[in-house]
Amino acid sequence: MMLVALVCLVLSFAVAFVPRNQRHQQLMLENFALRQQLAVLRRRTSRPRLRKRDKLFWVVLARVWPRWQEALYVVKPATVINWHRQGFRLFWSWRSRVGGRPSVSGEVVALVRRIAADNPTWGAPRIHGELMRLGYRVAQSTVAKCMPKRPAPKRPPSQSWRTFLRNHLRQSAAMDFFVIPTATFQLLYGFVVLEHGRRRIRHVAVTHHPTADWTRQQLREAFPYDTAPKFLHRDRDGIYGNAVIGTINAMGIKDVPSAPSSPWQNPYCERVIGTLRRELFDNLIVLNKAHALRLLREYVAYYNGSRTHLSLDKDAPNEREVEPPSMGSVRALKVLGGLHHRYFRKAA
Repeated sequence: MMLVALVCLVLSFAVAFVPRNQRHQQLMLENFALRQQLAVLRRRTSRPRLRKRDKLFWVVLARVWPRWQEALYVVKPATVINWHRQGFRLFWSWRSRVGGRPSVSGEVVALVRRIAADNPTWGAPRIHGELMRLGYRVAQSTVAKCMPKRPAPKRPPSQSWRTFLRNHLRQSAAMDFFVIPTATFQLLYGFVVLEHGRRRIRHVAVTHHPTADWTRQQLREAFPYDTAPKFLHRDRDGIYGNAVIGTINAMGIKDVPSAPSSPWQNPYCERVIGTLRRELFDNLIVLNKAHALRLLREYVAYYNGSRTHLSLDKDAPNEREVEPPSMGSVRALKVLGGLHHRYFRKAA
């Protein structure tokens, strides 16, 4: 920038102090141009190359002298015009160097990496949901950039669910059984009832031998008084005999069985069973029925009260209050011995 100012100053003085006769001014500027070209040609090189100050001289001369092309012999006029355009781009790049997106604070970056380290299976959407509940206003793409690099998953992610009952989610629920292996190589049977509206786990139970009478009792415990939904989705497991179907109808619920061998027709319940396996039973060894039931209830409390869901705008089934930074620093509450974490703010 100092060199530009110097060249402009020299040319301005040269034009200002020559006689006011236009012919003398033109002659003086032509003399400047020819002398500059001679200086370039006299350099001790076999093929003289123009330096930055040479290019700058011609760019400035082209702005103050309309007939600059008549005295130009070393380069083409189009080359000088190209130099001017390059200078234009460089000038405005320098002017606009300050700006763009606001930088992410070190506190947010450290918190994202802390949550990612505590929960290796969490992706950017889950972590972004936690940050939203803690009062941080950052984009999910920013969270993804701040996360540490992880190896690509061996299995592709699950596809999105599509069902014709989407308009009746708040009035429907689903139930299903799943298998829980134990330390003694025995099998326990878990039972889950899920509300479709907020993806809330309504009821869980564990048994050694599921029967129709036991299943009827679990339905009564899941929907006491007048809390029964309008629709109840289930598969065609043989345990759901006439006794279970009769209880469903007596409670004022419309029974909606899926087609044979069609688990995708009960997708939300299948999904939550997969979540129970991936986030709970695949990470520990179940000792007995009491142990399995205690683990299930502790996880369900975390699932309903803390775990964020994409379908709920990254909120938990039981809505979580947004905790702004003014409430204090971020603390972590371990769930299931550190298998999962709940993040909240607490004043120092």
